[in-house]
Amino acid sequence: MSAFSSRLRSRIRYAKYRCRRALMSRIPASMLEPLATVGSRAGSVVSARSRANGAVRVELARDVPGVAPREARRASTGRALEHLIDQRIYFGRRVRGVEHWPELQQVAAKLAEQITRLKQARPGCPVIVSPFHYVSQYANIYVIDELRAQLALKSIAVVSGMPRNLYGDDHAQIPGVKVLYTYDDDNRGGLGLRVVRSLKRDGVLVLFADVPPFTMHRYPMETIGVEMFGRAARIHHGVFRLGAPLDAMLLPFYLTFEHGRFDAELFEPLPLAAADAPQRLAGCIETALGANYARWLAAGHPSMYAFAPAR
Repeated sequence: MSAFSSRLRSRIRYAKYRCRRALMSRIPASMLEPLATVGSRAGSVVSARSRANGAVRVELARDVPGVAPREARRASTGRALEHLIDQRIYFGRRVRGVEHWPELQQVAAKLAEQITRLKQARPGCPVIVSPFHYVSQYANIYVIDELRAQLALKSIAVVSGMPRNLYGDDHAQIPGVKVLYTYDDDNRGGLGLRVVRSLKRDGVLVLFADVPPFTMHRYPMETIGVEMFGRAARIHHGVFRLGAPLDAMLLPFYLTFEHGRFDAELFEPLPLAAADAPQRLAGCIETALGANYARWLAAGHPSMYAFAPAR
């Protein structure tokens, strides 16, 4: 009886997974925001944790100058929207084998054009593309995979601060994206050497340079002091330590998602060897937070880059 019950539960779980996969793969992009709003409100009614998470995301928007009250309130649905977009992109590709998102393809085209101009102006200059943590992990990776195709690269290396394989085997869907390290890996040893090798081989690498310091809780802090929002703050130093000796350029951008449509804001390329590079990156992070806090994936965490500001 026990073995039968176990098999039955497994079949039920698999049936639920297939139903979710089929449903998520067909949701129109225009429905994602309304569904996120409904899901967040329903969750706040039945779950004290969901209610508290939404409230904290809204409350901490007060620490970001320029965020309008309406934008702060929209932050409460950010996590639900992120999960819906992640699943829509992942399961859409899983069911159909290919996903066409013209707006994300246009973002990749803009990045490819900017990289081409940089390479023409500075031949041999490595470029570190830096998506900020906005809207959706899978939307960002979709852009990176499309960028790889437009640059005619066989693979592109990524250093991420977000977990992978949330819904299944990521590598099976995006074999051209080579993850060197991510949040849930223990294989951090030799990361710097792998990054340098990838940059020298491909000339392009992806690193999420806006990751807040609290996500490095397993390892000693590797941060540098900057000023953000008029007070002392810390951002990660790794991108400067690795990129400056190679005279690499940083190309930051962040995604937006409004009314069912993706877009992106691209910042000016930033020379990592410049003395003011850390403060310039901090300025980009600050600008993105002020303009797009509701879609920031880390919204609600109390550090706001002020974690251990004197360390």
